[in-house]
Amino acid sequence: MTYVDNDFYTNTLIHRVKKDFVVQGGGYDKDTGELKKNTLPPIKNEANNGLSNLPGTVAMARTSNPNSATSQFFINLVDNSFLNYSDTSAGYVVFGAVTKGMDVVQKIANLKTYSELPFSNTSNLVYIEAVYKTTLSSRMLQ
Repeated sequence: MTYVDNDFYTNTLIHRVKKDFVVQGGGYDKDTGELKKNTLPPIKNEANNGLSNLPGTVAMARTSNPNSATSQFFINLVDNSFLNYSDTSAGYVVFGAVTKGMDVVQKIANLKTYSELPFSNTSNLVYIEAVYKTTLSSRMLQ
C-alpha cells in the first residue's frame, strides 16, 4: 500500500486490456508512455492468503518469478480462480477490490489492447487519476 500512500499511481496508464480476463495498470507514465523507474523492491508473493481472484478483485501483476511483483496490478473481470495459490502454483496475490465503478472497469475492458511500447500519443489512452484506500471486510474479497 506504500504506492497508494505515495501517490505513485496518479497519471499511470491502464496499459493492458484482455476482455473476459483482466485490466492491468500501474506501471507506465501517462505523460511519457514509458515504464516508471521509481518502483520499490519486489515483494514476497503472499497469494496463499485465502483470497480468490474473483470478479472485481485487485491482484499484483508479476513475471514468471513469483516474488517479482512491484507496482503493477490487475483487476479481475471474471472468476480467475486458476490464478489462485495452489499446491502446484504460486498464484497471484489478491490484496483489494473495486468498491465502486466496476461498470467503468467493464467499459475499459471493451477497449483495444495496447501493444506499442513505449506508448505514443498517450492522450487517447485510459489513465488513473487517483487511487484511494478503504477498509474492506474479508467477505468482500471472497
